[in-house]
Amino acid sequence: MAVKPVYAVGLDAGSQTTRLVVCTLEQGRMRFLGCGAAASQGWVKGRIIDQQAAADSIVAALRMAEASAGISIESVVVGMGGQTMRGANARGVIELGHVREIDQRDVNRVVNRASRVQLQEDQMVLQLFPQDFVVDDHPGHGDPRKMLASRLEIHVHLAACSVQEHNALIGAVNQAHLAVEETIFEGLAGCYAAVLPEDRREGIAVVDIGAESTELAVYYGDAMQLASTIRVCGDHFTRDLAQGLCLSFEDAEQVKLEYGSALSDTCPDNVLVEVPTPENREHRHVQRKFLNEILEARSKELFQYVRAELARVGMDRALLGGVFLTGGGAKLPELCDMAERILLCQARYGLATGIQDWPEELRDPEWTTAAGLSMYSAKLHEQTEHERMAAGWLGRVLR
Repeated sequence: MAVKPVYAVGLDAGSQTTRLVVCTLEQGRMRFLGCGAAASQGWVKGRIIDQQAAADSIVAALRMAEASAGISIESVVVGMGGQTMRGANARGVIELGHVREIDQRDVNRVVNRASRVQLQEDQMVLQLFPQDFVVDDHPGHGDPRKMLASRLEIHVHLAACSVQEHNALIGAVNQAHLAVEETIFEGLAGCYAAVLPEDRREGIAVVDIGAESTELAVYYGDAMQLASTIRVCGDHFTRDLAQGLCLSFEDAEQVKLEYGSALSDTCPDNVLVEVPTPENREHRHVQRKFLNEILEARSKELFQYVRAELARVGMDRALLGGVFLTGGGAKLPELCDMAERILLCQARYGLATGIQDWPEELRDPEWTTAAGLSMYSAKLHEQTEHERMAAGWLGRVLR
């Protein structure tokens, strides 16, 4: 009997570009099948204002991915980000009544207790990340099951988002005739794709720089320490150039891509570049150093915000594993050098790893989040299969 193939699909519905990655799960390993990308419509300042237009962008990327992979896609894991994302620590405590063995039901109860937090209006818990368990006032336990105790406590980090924004995104995906397996924090997806589990042990951060939002995920060991958003994003760099050089937004974006750098001290003073001008105007030249000074100021501000967020959770100067830059905004030259100057740790591009047959042209920070969402989809399918097998064995035993 032929084994039904398992497809893992990740959808990164960004405000500028919608990307979709399709993989198949073969004997515990992922293999790339295809991908699709389309310009995003219906977004303003990182929020969906036209659900149908956003759905049309998803459909365009979906058709391209289906043609590339040669399959029909039914469900996806979707990334959630934007300025409405919030991260907060919480704790849950249960009294067991007397000293006894902790079982799975106790773990479920204490996790449920930790998730009952008072959120702001229009906020919902997107994901809960366990940090550690405290067993009878002894912290640092990763799995308390089968331990003897009378009291169980858990520390967690919660990622919360806007209910309205979440529903708008789910609605757009459903209008594209796709089922949503799960929605997860985009920073987590970038970490899934670019960072190996063993690399998280000494502390790492993933900075996902999108066009209209920047997500930050911080790990220490197996525990998520921080899920947050940074107010500086890729479009801020472009708008700074547009104002500083008196250009349109589109022309400023082109100048940034052709001549931009996050550092200005490597550029000589006498280098001039030609910038676009309106019709019937003479060509205009500006110092490339001045152009890069504008971008350098915004780059510095970005990582100062990141450092402030790290300090908030006690992780400033604690990223021995370094920082990983993902997203289209991460491709600004010398941005890794600026990150190292401000954060005082090594920095590198976060590129997708661990997927067989991953195309060389997709070894780009822009595709990391979509790859991570596909990996998370594979994890969900594996868990479902394990649960099905366990239920099958239990059924045979009970018979």
